[in-house]
Amino acid sequence: MNVHSFTNKLIYIIFKPMAKKLRPLQLAAIIFLTVSGGPYGLESLFSYVGDHGALLLLLVTPLLWDVPVILTVLELNSLMPVTGGYYQWVKRALGLRWAFYEGWWTWLYTFVDLAIYPVMFVGYAAFFFPVIAVYKIAICLVIIWSSALLNILGIVPVGKTSIFLGIVVLVPFLVLFGVQLTQHTHSFSVPAPSLHGLGFSPIAMGLYTVMWNFIGWDNATTYAGEVRRPARSYLLSISLAFALIVLIYIVAALAVHQSGISADELDKGKFPVLGTLVGGHWLGALIAIGGMASSLGLYSAVLLSVSRIPEVMAEDSLLPHWLCRLHSRFGTPYLSIIASSAVVSILILWTFSDLVVMDIVLYGAGMALEFIALFIMRVRQPLAHRPFKIPLNNTGLLLMILLPIGVYTIALSGALVSSDSMATPALVSIGMLLSAELAWRLVIWRTPTLKQT
Repeated sequence: MNVHSFTNKLIYIIFKPMAKKLRPLQLAAIIFLTVSGGPYGLESLFSYVGDHGALLLLLVTPLLWDVPVILTVLELNSLMPVTGGYYQWVKRALGLRWAFYEGWWTWLYTFVDLAIYPVMFVGYAAFFFPVIAVYKIAICLVIIWSSALLNILGIVPVGKTSIFLGIVVLVPFLVLFGVQLTQHTHSFSVPAPSLHGLGFSPIAMGLYTVMWNFIGWDNATTYAGEVRRPARSYLLSISLAFALIVLIYIVAALAVHQSGISADELDKGKFPVLGTLVGGHWLGALIAIGGMASSLGLYSAVLLSVSRIPEVMAEDSLLPHWLCRLHSRFGTPYLSIIASSAVVSILILWTFSDLVVMDIVLYGAGMALEFIALFIMRVRQPLAHRPFKIPLNNTGLLLMILLPIGVYTIALSGALVSSDSMATPALVSIGMLLSAELAWRLVIWRTPTLKQT
């Protein structure tokens, strides 16, 4: 190599532009919107269990459901901070077949989850334009395909947009709480957390509702390869997002209790009605804008996670290779994003309640494989480098895993027995789970060499 060539290469190495990667604050905003997006969607909780029960479930459920999931995600992600996240964890622990199941189930669950948010957007936009429900399908399609364009432009634009949307989501409830504090001259009351006098079905449905508002922590790991210093960034970002989510939910619950609004009125008119009751039309409008921003932010953030899974599955010959194709300018899996958006465009035809039932059934199955992967990797590679490690032995891990499984079982059984209308989406979601085996057999038929993996 001559001196001139060596010098040019050295200059390129030193001064080449750094790949754009997410910073902790951007990552925290995306995680916040992936998991929560604010209290929007919690309204029905108060009709199930009342103010007292709602506060108790919002305090207890994160400890039994979220903390084990978060700890699992943090340890596995610190062990394998790679693009594909949970798919790659299950692949290493259980092999390619179960990794396909994990990717397929989570792909389906996220499609269902995505279909919920455009519908929510229309619901909150109806505060300003009541007739907008007539154009629900058209508006949902605009949201779906505009979000697809944003994701195709790259992960950093999504991160910056998520910070803005996160602020828009949080501010209305902080204003609502502040207005209540200034309005009341008497002492501010806090409901005593209690489930006294409630039957199994309403408790289970309340628990089910809270769980739905706390799912998606593992989704944020599918693009770990696009995060700067992923092990440290995920620990900081998930901790910050978790604290913000619990805080804003508690603030919302206290605001509902303090206002005295009836559970039926809140369930029908959603949080904008609460804002109007407390501060007038301007506050109701502010909360409605927050609900619209929440829907948009959730959709864009979740689409970011699901669009990376077909990419890594296609690299393993489990899905068509054209899904791996990256945009020539933005370097994003644009065909995967387009394919995901096309599926979601069909699922918006289901009702909100049906989609939520399907969401939890599919999510629970995928999360179970991640718990198994955590335990297997602990047994198989106990000394492997993990920047974050759950401070429990193998017995402790098993006990920790039983907590969210128990919560999931109670909530799902309650959803199934509470109404006959829940049976159809539940059976459909079970059929979607079973479709993974059919899809796997088709993959093996198309690529026989995969039988050896």
